[in-house]
Amino acid sequence: MSKSKKEKPKIYKLGIKAGFLISAISAAFLFLAVWFWYDLAPKEAAFLALVSGGALFLIVYAVLFFLTYKRLETIERLFKNMARKRFMEYADVNTSRRDEIDYLMKQGIKSSRTIEREIQRLNRIENYRKEFIGDISHELKTPIFAIQGFIETLLNGALEDEEVNRDFLKKAMRNVNRLIYLTKDLMEISKLETGELKSEIDDIYLYEVLNDIIESLNYKAEKENIELIINEFDRNTRVKADKNQLKQVLINLIENGIKYNIPNGKVEVTVFTKPKQKHRVFLSVKDTGIGIDEKDIPRVTERFFRVDKSRSRERGGTGLGLAIVKHIMEAHGEKFMIESEPNVGSTFTISLRKSEPVHV
Repeated sequence: MSKSKKEKPKIYKLGIKAGFLISAISAAFLFLAVWFWYDLAPKEAAFLALVSGGALFLIVYAVLFFLTYKRLETIERLFKNMARKRFMEYADVNTSRRDEIDYLMKQGIKSSRTIEREIQRLNRIENYRKEFIGDISHELKTPIFAIQGFIETLLNGALEDEEVNRDFLKKAMRNVNRLIYLTKDLMEISKLETGELKSEIDDIYLYEVLNDIIESLNYKAEKENIELIINEFDRNTRVKADKNQLKQVLINLIENGIKYNIPNGKVEVTVFTKPKQKHRVFLSVKDTGIGIDEKDIPRVTERFFRVDKSRSRERGGTGLGLAIVKHIMEAHGEKFMIESEPNVGSTFTISLRKSEPVHV
C-alpha cells in the first residue's frame, strides 16, 4: 500500500511569468535610461534597475494574485468536478468584477449545470430502457409460452384429434394476436416516450372522428352486449389535434369501456364545455364496468399496469392503452383525467383546444 502523498503547495505560475516579464522589460528600460540620460556608471545603473525590477516583480505578482488567483482556482475546481461528474451549487462564487475571468466563471457554472442536466437525462433514459426491457420480457413470456405449450401438445399426439387440435389452434392464434397487438403498442409508446413521434396539429371536426370510431367499434360492442351511445353535441365543433393520434386515444378509451364492462352495460361518449374554459372542449367516455380502486387510479397510466391482470390478459389487454393515451395528451399539451368507483364504472375525460369558428 503506497502512502498518500501530501499535496504540494501550488505555485502561481501566471503571476511569476507576468511579474518576471514586466519587471525584466522595465528594468532593462530603466537601466538604459539612467545610464544614457543621467550619465550614471553602468554598475550603479544596473543596481538601480535590479532593485526596481525586483520591487516591480513583487507588486505585479501581488496584484495579479489578488485579482485572479482565487477565481482561477474556482475555474479549475469547476472543470475538475465536471471531469469527475461531480456537480454542486456555486452560489458562493463571486462574479462582481465583471471582467473576462468572471465571464469564464459564469460560462463554466452554466456548462456544469447543463452537463449535470444532460447526465440526469441520460440516466433516466438508461433506467427507462432497463425497466422497459424487463417489462417487455415479462409480457412476451406469457403468450410465447402459451403458444409453445399448445404446439407441443399438438405434436405429442393431439394433432390427430380434430376437435382438440382446432381448439388448441384457436387458442394459439389468440396468443399470436396478442403478440401482434403488444408489438404494435410497444412501438407506439416507445416512439411517444422518446419524442420520435411528433404530433401534426390541425383543425379537425370532432363529430367526424367520433362517428368513424363508433362505426368501427359497433360490431365489437354488439358482440359483448354493450350499448354505445354518443350524446348530442354541435357537429360543427372543431378542435386542434393530430387526427390519427386523437383517433387512437378515443379508440383506446372506448375499447377499454367495452372490454372491462358488465353484460348489457353501456359506454357513453359526451362532448361538453366549461364556462370558465371557453377556449377548450372536453370529451368524456363513461362506462358501467368494473371500475378502478382509488389507490390504483394514479397507476393505471403506467406501462403494463393492470387493475385485474387475469381478466386483462384473458381479453387481450396489453396494459399499454392508457399509457399511450396519457403520452398523446401530454404531447398535445392537454389533460387526461380519470374518475372511477369499483363495481360502478369509470369516466375518462380529455381536454382539447377549440379551433376558431369558420366565417363564411
